[in-house]
This record gives sequence, C-alpha cells and structure tokens, in this order.
Amino acid sequence: MAQPEAVPDAEAHYIVCGDDALARRLVDELIKVHRHPVTVILPSRTRNYGPQLARLPGVRVIEAERLTRGVFHRARIGTATALAMLNQDDVGNIDAALLAQELNPQLRLVVRMFNMSLGHHIRVLLRNCRVLSDASIAAPAFVAAALAEVAPSYVRLPGQTLAVARRADADPADVICGLADTSAGEPDLLPADDARCDLVLIRANGARAAGLAQAAARRASIAARARLLGRLRRLVGALVGRGLGIAMLVLLAVLALSVVALWLLKPKLSFLQAAYVTLLNAVGGASADLKNLSGPEQVVQAVATLTGVALVPVVTAVVVQAVVNARLALALGSRRGPEAGHVVVVGLGNLGTRVIQQLRDLGVPLVAIDKTESARGTRLVREQGIPLIIGDASQPETLRAASVETALALLALSTDDMANLEAALQGRTVNPDLRVVLRLFDGDFADRIQRAFGIAGSKSVSYLAAPAFTAAMLEREVIGTISVKRRVLLVAEVPVEPGSPLDGDTVAAAQRTGELRVVALGSSDGRRPTWSPAADRRLAPGDRVIAVATRAGLNRMLAESTPSVVDA
Repeated sequence: MAQPEAVPDAEAHYIVCGDDALARRLVDELIKVHRHPVTVILPSRTRNYGPQLARLPGVRVIEAERLTRGVFHRARIGTATALAMLNQDDVGNIDAALLAQELNPQLRLVVRMFNMSLGHHIRVLLRNCRVLSDASIAAPAFVAAALAEVAPSYVRLPGQTLAVARRADADPADVICGLADTSAGEPDLLPADDARCDLVLIRANGARAAGLAQAAARRASIAARARLLGRLRRLVGALVGRGLGIAMLVLLAVLALSVVALWLLKPKLSFLQAAYVTLLNAVGGASADLKNLSGPEQVVQAVATLTGVALVPVVTAVVVQAVVNARLALALGSRRGPEAGHVVVVGLGNLGTRVIQQLRDLGVPLVAIDKTESARGTRLVREQGIPLIIGDASQPETLRAASVETALALLALSTDDMANLEAALQGRTVNPDLRVVLRLFDGDFADRIQRAFGIAGSKSVSYLAAPAFTAAMLEREVIGTISVKRRVLLVAEVPVEPGSPLDGDTVAAAQRTGELRVVALGSSDGRRPTWSPAADRRLAPGDRVIAVATRAGLNRMLAESTPSVVDA
C-alpha cells in the first residue's frame, strides 16, 4: 500500500533554497534517510533540477525568483528548524541569511559560499550559522585522483591531529585504525579485518607530524624544481617559434661541424683555435686564399662564411619574434607554450578554481582551459601566471594547445556531464596513457562510463559535499574528508541523544563493516576524546561519537543518533 505524503509536525521542518545538484542530494537525504519534511524554494519547477525536486515525496515546492520576506513566510520560516541557502551567489545568500535571522532569530542557518574568507566573517556575525563550500570539500578528492596518490589529508581534533598514511610508512604505535585495502584496484573501505588495510589513519602529533611535514616539504621541493624547469621550457617555447628554433639549431650545428672539420684538417691548430678561426669566418667573412688553403679547407671556410651570412637574419628574426610574443603575452595576461608532466584543468568554476589552488600549492605545473573569459577562476589563473586557453576542450586542437599529449592528467570539471565526457574521450584519443578525472553527477552514469571506457576517475561534487551539508542542517559535525580513489570517507562527530537507537548500544554494535568505524568517544563537557574505545563500551546520552564512515554509514549513524519519529 502506498505511503501517504503527509508532513509531520510543522515544528520540525526544513527549508532548502536552490535547484542544483547539491540541493537535490541534500533534500533527498533529508527526506529519504532522515525522514524530515522539507520545503524547497526554487525559481522554477521546470528548470535545472526542479522537476526532480518536485517529484520527491513529502517535498513542498515554492516557486520564487527572489528570496523575500513574503516568500519566507509562505515557507513557514517562523517554525522551521533549519534553512539552507545553496544558490551559487555569495552576496544573495548573505542577504537571504540576514533576512531569515531577522524573521526567526533561533533558526539554524547553513550557507553555501565560495569566498570562505568572507564566509568566516558572516559566521561570526550570524548566530547559529554554518558556512560551507562544496568546492572546498570536494577539491581534495579530485586533486588526489589527479596525482594518483594518497592525498595530504589531515583531520584536526582537540588535542590530536590525525593523518592518512600508507601502513608501510607508519609507526604501528601511531595507527588508530585501518581505512582501506587498495591492493586489488577498487578500494575495499573499512573491512572487517583491520590488518588487511594498507591505508591507515594515524596520530600525527609531535615527531610524526614533523616527519610528515618534512616528507611533504621534500615532495614540494622536488615539484618546485620540476615546475621551474617547466617554466623555462614554456618561456622559450612562447618567445621563440618552433620553425625559427629549428633553423637556429641547424645553423649552429653546421658551425660546430665546421669547427671540428677545420680542427681535423689542420693538426697544428688546437680545438679552441679552430673555433676562433671558424667564428671569425662566420661573423666577419673570409678573404679568398687559394694558395695556403687546401681544397677541403676552402670548402670548410666557405660553409662557415655562408652559415654566418644565414645566421644574421635568423638571429634578427628570433629577437623580433621574442619581443612581439612577449608583448602579446603581456597583453593577454599569460604565456602559452609547450608543457610536459603537467595537469590540464578544464572548467574554471568554483570547483576548478579550488582544484587549481590546491595543485598550485603542491607545486604541480598546470594548464587551464575554459570556454569563456568570464569564468570565476580566470582572474586567479592569470594572476598566478598559469597558462590559460580559452576554447572548447572537446576539440583536439584545444587540447593540443594545452600539450595534453605530454600531460600527466586531465581534469574535466565543468558543470556539464556530457562536455566533461567529450573532453575526457578526446584527451584519451590524443594521449592514450593520459590519466583522466571526470566530474559527473549521476553515479550510475559514472559506473557505465567506467565499464565502457575504462575511466575510473569520476567523482560528484554534490555526492562528496552533501553529507557535510546534511550534518550541518541536523546540527551534526563533519570534521574532515578522506579521499580513497573514487570513494570518500568522512570523519564526523555525532552526539548520542536520549531515546535514540544508539542510546545504550555498544561501540561494536554501532560499527558497520564497510561503512563505519568508531575511532573515539568524546563528551559534552569538552574533555579530550577517548581513542580506540573498548568494543563493549556502551553509549550514553551526551557521548559524542567520532567515527570514520562512508556516506551511507554516516547517514545511518545520523539517523540512529536521534529518536525515531512515531506517527500518531
């Protein structure tokens, strides 16, 4: 029998403003996992994810182009528990947050912002407010996928800093728990046998933190030297055209051969003297000497002279081209030239900008591509001196301009799934060994892409970020994220409420193989957490469970940490 779409107690409803992929994920989790009624405010039921949001059971939809006082009253903001503002408009979200707090001072606010510097000020200004950036949450996972290594993940807790490391690199005394077994390709997250895990969570305080920092510094130093060499190559390539460069090298090679030939033909001359004579012949010309020079020596002299004559206009052309190209590069704000061992980032929106910032901090050489000059990250890319190409990444000439044939990885991070797939497939055509990372919303589509094309590096920003927004709406805390290939683990702190399924349960019963591992227990009085609690320790109201979990595992724990709603 079909379930009625009745809305429970109006005192416990949630409001979500937005109609994009993140709003869709957040509403879906609030409705289906946590069974909370939700009101969605969006511009139109027919645009973006409006149709999907409108079809969700138990969702009330209000259409409004602007968030006004009247719109909030229609959404019953006076009795709402929490409000999420998910529009990609920092100023608009701040304005709406101020209005919402004016209408309901007790309302819990969750604000999506790109400018986190401004966001920190807003969080101080508004009481009971969480400011989150979905791009900042998701970016480390894309960076780790691009570099095909363990991301430099740190999780900071009171009195303890945690880090992710390979078991082979970790001191056994520092290991808190296993995270994943990555030996078989697709990672096996949080397996029952902790000893199988080659990726572990460790304590990173004191000497261990210093060791990790030193290792990171060494990697950064090596990467910085590689980036310097890459910059020099780019500079030469940008200032001097390929044709003139080849001509210059050919003429210099002919002069070098002339030096060697003269040295061999005249044993009395040293090599330096032979070079001196050849250089004078090339630069100043030579007088004909039919008596003192043999036939072969005359040929060498003639070749050196003709080479010198040809070299003058070539050098002039190189200088002129370098000056012109330098002026053009300054006018365009970037210098474009050949790259090698770099990462190509397609799409300079919120996510692309964050990924570029993090890769830049790691010393990774970059080339950026976007269809428009007005993209959010264009200014940052130009200020950082990163080569920028304005064009369609699905076209082979655009990718070749980004030297994708010698690139380490290609990250397709636009908001268009099909455009990202086209860019990835075109990149694989140009460079079959290219590591490709895709931004995709649809998980089923990503699985089909992996099976059909062997592209395993696909991730969804909304999938990675939604748990943090859900936790903020429910007043739970997501402390950090850990990227493991295509998957992501969340480190969260969840309070145990009286009467919830977790109340009275043991630590062992709260854990789920493959989904959730309890690493510590905190308390509401602010005392330091108890690490690796005993399996038979019973949970009580006021306990704060610190766990490493998958998205599904965290959703399950959030649902079990609150009392169940009993329908009348």
